[in-house]
Amino acid sequence: MSCLSVLEDFINKYHLAYSDSTNNSPTFYPLGEVSDCIIDKYEGDVEAVVHWKPFKRKVYGTFENIETALEITLFPDVDPYFGHYFSGPMTFDSPWGAGELLQSWNQDDFERLQKNIVGHLMMKQKLKQPLTWFVGVMDEADKMITVNNENGSVWLEVAGETQSTQLAGSLSDFIKALKPKVLPATKPKFDDNVSIEHPGIISNLRRMWDNLFSRK
Repeated sequence: MSCLSVLEDFINKYHLAYSDSTNNSPTFYPLGEVSDCIIDKYEGDVEAVVHWKPFKRKVYGTFENIETALEITLFPDVDPYFGHYFSGPMTFDSPWGAGELLQSWNQDDFERLQKNIVGHLMMKQKLKQPLTWFVGVMDEADKMITVNNENGSVWLEVAGETQSTQLAGSLSDFIKALKPKVLPATKPKFDDNVSIEHPGIISNLRRMWDNLFSRK
């Protein structure tokens, strides 16, 4: 069964939680990137914070290009999870701690996310580790939430290492265990000499990528 219906249910709960708590929609720093998610008038100010709601894509995104390029088959959850919505990241509480689900802010962001997943998959191949792809991050330092590409189970993973702790048998079961966490938007912090490659992924994931590609 696809994870899409469970993801949509969490999206609805997430926005209801914000509405109940703040009488408004979630906020996000788009860092100059426009999106169909944005509710407010937005003129591209990199210092501005906006309110947003998820936008269901008219043309769904797929990862067929990655499968063809790398000559692999990705677990079927990847397309419904990343390809059906433009959305800000969504914070949560869970039995394993607090974290954030990652989504694509716009089409450019989706393509950058694809490139990051390609880099992750290639590194796993280089290290001769089982293939995984990420769906989120935990607040605990440098821990990604990744899907085992062979069987779809969800695990904690530190960049450059094998999956360490299983969280759920499927992405659907993992998302079902999450509780929306209402937080104000936090502007990502980047070094002056580091370009912003993916405004939809928070800064600690950027640090994990730096760590990943500095290894071996």
